Amino acid sequence: MDTGTPHGSDIDDLEQRLLCLLQLDGRIPLSRAARRLGISERTVARRYQRLSALGLRLVGRPVPSRLGLTRWLLCLRCTSGTAVATAKALSRRPDTSWVTVDSGSSEIHCALNTRTATDGDVLLQKLPSTPHVVSAKAHCMLHTFVGETTTWHASRFRMGGTPLVVDSGSRRAPLPLDGADRTLFAELARDGRATLPELAAATDRSPSSVQRRLERLRTEGALTFAVDFDPKLLGYHMSTLLWLRVAPAQLRTVGEALATHPEIPFAAAVTGTSNLVASGIFPTPYDLYAYVDRHIAPLPGIHDIQTSTRLLEVKRLAHSAL
Repeated sequence: MDTGTPHGSDIDDLEQRLLCLLQLDGRIPLSRAARRLGISERTVARRYQRLSALGLRLVGRPVPSRLGLTRWLLCLRCTSGTAVATAKALSRRPDTSWVTVDSGSSEIHCALNTRTATDGDVLLQKLPSTPHVVSAKAHCMLHTFVGETTTWHASRFRMGGTPLVVDSGSRRAPLPLDGADRTLFAELARDGRATLPELAAATDRSPSSVQRRLERLRTEGALTFAVDFDPKLLGYHMSTLLWLRVAPAQLRTVGEALATHPEIPFAAAVTGTSNLVASGIFPTPYDLYAYVDRHIAPLPGIHDIQTSTRLLEVKRLAHSAL
């Protein structure tokens, strides 16, 4: 199994393979993981505890399109020295799932889900009227080629190079949720490996009922699980957003190509001048240059590319109100 992790990682090969299994199935029993890895369950438990102490989180995530939600990427530009305070204010909103400060501490990127295709623009109108916000744009995510958020979630750990593609182009009717389902999403956002008895207590349902609900949500494509782990511990020190302006006839081709690149945990077609946005994780600035030179430049129909470096994650992989 080739994880593609660079030298300089604080995580050894066994822990990398355990992360891979968790990425493939966040709720895999440790006994089954031990059999897959060919080691004892006690060793797996000890390594899992070490990774948890280093910040590992397993998080249950809703698939917005499957629940009839529209996903937005907000881009704000602030005056110098005010971006962090503005980002913290956005992070307190229940409808935001991640908020970052990028590029010279003046740009904020924020993801949120809304129930209609116009609420993203409404949010911009509701932002505080302050001289600190120089400009604001809302980009609607039209189709996700790979991943769910631009927050890194161990996407490199792919069995056989298989991308973690999300069904974002489904025309199926939204899956209806009741109060117990919403409680499940909220609990799994805090701990994706919460036990059935814990989830049963939170939802006031029996463990068998909770198990059936989990199976329904996962089978219907409404619930996925993400591994949240500091990429720096794996030797990746540069996180970026890539904004591409692509010829419409080549948009799908480029998006599907990015979905196969291990450097890219997320790529989506969006509204706006740059019609494709992607998140990239790299060991060094040179690796970003090499990636653009060798993998982006040869793709057809790309007219322009811009990059912004992620400097601070104010909120990530948080539960967004459904």
